[in-house]
Amino acid sequence: MRHDIEFSTEDGVTLRAWHYPATGVEGPAPLVVMAHGFSATREIHLAGFAEVFQAAGLGVLVYDHRNLGASDGAPRGHIDPWAQVTGYRDAITFAQTMPSVDPARIGVWGSSYSGGHVLVVGAIDRRVRCIVAQVPLTYGLETARRLVRGDHWAGLRAAFDADRAARARGEPGMRMPVTAPEGQPCALPTADTYAFFTRLAAEHPEAWTNEVTLQSIELFTEYEPATYIARIAPTPLLVVVAAGDHLTPFDLTAHAFEEALEPKELLVLPGGHFEAYTGKPFEISSAAQCAWFKRHL
Repeated sequence: MRHDIEFSTEDGVTLRAWHYPATGVEGPAPLVVMAHGFSATREIHLAGFAEVFQAAGLGVLVYDHRNLGASDGAPRGHIDPWAQVTGYRDAITFAQTMPSVDPARIGVWGSSYSGGHVLVVGAIDRRVRCIVAQVPLTYGLETARRLVRGDHWAGLRAAFDADRAARARGEPGMRMPVTAPEGQPCALPTADTYAFFTRLAAEHPEAWTNEVTLQSIELFTEYEPATYIARIAPTPLLVVVAAGDHLTPFDLTAHAFEEALEPKELLVLPGGHFEAYTGKPFEISSAAQCAWFKRHL
């Protein structure tokens, strides 16, 4: 069971969410705040995690980031990591006003790009009592260097500069596909990204758009969530990685995890980045994540 709800950010943007009330709990219950990764929306496999948590007595608030999916905000498809970090904090503020929620027992969950966000939120917002970061972005620039061919960097930098100049003149910002067939320019140039999103675009054409602002990609290259990870303690941190991940590479996430202080735990899943959402990796991970939230909330 879930309900459609909405709340406002501090600067007045309406974010739309699903609320999953905790099952079998009398009185205010712990709650997990969840949002998706780069360009993704709540329809893309988040219900599965939310239902596992709900059945275990955890409330869940699953929302779309501003400028994406059902949430308001413009320009559409613009992904500012710091605005999304602020969105998590606004979601926590809203959740603390809900009668069914214990305001002292709120956790955060993020995956991929938002997996990086929850590292930042957990480090700077002490209202967060527990964190799960699934296949998280940790080092933006190094990740981008692995995704973008070396001989393409000069042209990409030139495009960033031209886009900034155009926006300063009041012109619309440039845009780029999130994913595209091999060899075509896009934000996330991996074959598994293309397979994942094109399949889900067919299933949820109303929920996801294959386009982001070029500035979103520039901001990605400047975003370094791992620099915050040592500040998370003593908040409990579970990091979930995929052994074959080359979108948010395993070795970068493992290196960031070494910088975190206790209490912390690392769960290594088989397969690649997107397999974390389905099949056996999901079964393994969702159970471990649920146990982590139950233990610490």
